[in-house]
Amino acid sequence: MTKVIGGGFLSRHRHPAPVHGFVIKGSWRYLEHDWVATEGSYLFEPPGEIYTLVVDEDCEEMITLFHNSGALLYCDENGKTINSTDVFDRVDAARKHFIAVGLGADYVNNFIR
Repeated sequence: MTKVIGGGFLSRHRHPAPVHGFVIKGSWRYLEHDWVATEGSYLFEPPGEIYTLVVDEDCEEMITLFHNSGALLYCDENGKTINSTDVFDRVDAARKHFIAVGLGADYVNNFIR
């Protein structure tokens, strides 16, 4: 689930596997396309295509459920991978967050089968 409040963006990136998404609330767009994802929209991102996801400042809150397998590969203006993040990075970030708010590192296990 991706949530953005009051505008923002997800840096230029691509995925090595297909991505499916469903917009639950608000709207967003890609810099690379004219299409705007609005509440109720379904989207499909083919593997390898490069996107920059933008939530405009006039959107109070955007919530989209994305289903992706594999890493998020951040790209420079030439499409070269310059960084990446994956599920292991996100689980580690969740553990650190739960420690910081006093729930403990193992709290993340509630969300992992």
